[in-house]
Amino acid sequence: MSDVFLQHMNLQNNLLLRAAKGEQVERTPVWVMRQAGRVLPEYRATRARAGSFITLVRTPELACEVTLQPVDILGVDAAIIFSDILVIPEAMGLPYEMDEGKGPRFPNTIKTKEDLARLSTTEIEGKLNYVAEALKLTKQELNGRVPLIGFAGAPFTLFCYMIEGQGSKEFAKARRMMRENPELAHALLSAISDATISYLKMQIASGADLIQLFDSWAGVLGPDSYREFSLPYINRILSAIPEVPRTVFAKGAWYAIEDFANSPCETIGLDWTIQPELARKWAGAKTVQGNLDPSVLYGDFASIKKATREMLQKFGTQKHIANLGHGVYPDISPDNLKCFIDNIKEYPNEK
Repeated sequence: MSDVFLQHMNLQNNLLLRAAKGEQVERTPVWVMRQAGRVLPEYRATRARAGSFITLVRTPELACEVTLQPVDILGVDAAIIFSDILVIPEAMGLPYEMDEGKGPRFPNTIKTKEDLARLSTTEIEGKLNYVAEALKLTKQELNGRVPLIGFAGAPFTLFCYMIEGQGSKEFAKARRMMRENPELAHALLSAISDATISYLKMQIASGADLIQLFDSWAGVLGPDSYREFSLPYINRILSAIPEVPRTVFAKGAWYAIEDFANSPCETIGLDWTIQPELARKWAGAKTVQGNLDPSVLYGDFASIKKATREMLQKFGTQKHIANLGHGVYPDISPDNLKCFIDNIKEYPNEK
């Protein structure tokens, strides 16, 4: 047996891993995107001690602390390491800044092949060793309670930031490069993929039980463009990390569900814009994850329970990992978030 397999078998709660692999589970497992974040006052206190978001990401002890908070406070079935998808561009030689209240910003961007030539895909593990240390420390502190999720941004989403320099509704500069200079676009996407593979292998070696790729800006592409500029690179990364279950979450790209059904992932993440019945049909034999509208958590407990139960009834009790259709919003009450989680854990397993 592999060390990774034994690591999974020794977990006290391995519901998430079993569901991801399509095995029978007693109940639907649940975790929440951005569960270690501003929704928790405990996170805000740790963040204040760190002084800045980037310092929090780069300090293993603090990253571990906020990773554990939702496990201890909310009772989720998995921890997800606290980090940021933009550590990969930074490790490649394109540092970012975090503008409080406005999001990430890159002082320099990729415009030409000379800019690309200045990037590096080597020594990624060493440059991001603080993530490895945070994973190891968190794994130790979890002591087998729940699985630990590692993650990375999908190449297209990182490409968008590296070209645009910041978040955008349309990412026009990034999409323009794809049309005007597809050769450069593919070269950058390939370089990002190489760096990401090294990064995820490091995460798995450091204790990650499952990996999720976040294609946060997938929805700005149409189906044909997505199949040219995103899907091949996602599949390349997934194929390179067969050791653990793999999840792909491509926000806004409902049209790619059937493509992911034929990809090397085990689980397909869903946003709230897709009907569960359609997602089930298109996902085939894959496990699906999601997809409650985060805004539901602004309601009262009764409405949260009703919407949560409806979601669970539509997806069924097997091959489903409960989650929101995107990250939890920072101004949602922690009590409302816990109401969502508790209702999933209390839901009967109908065989």
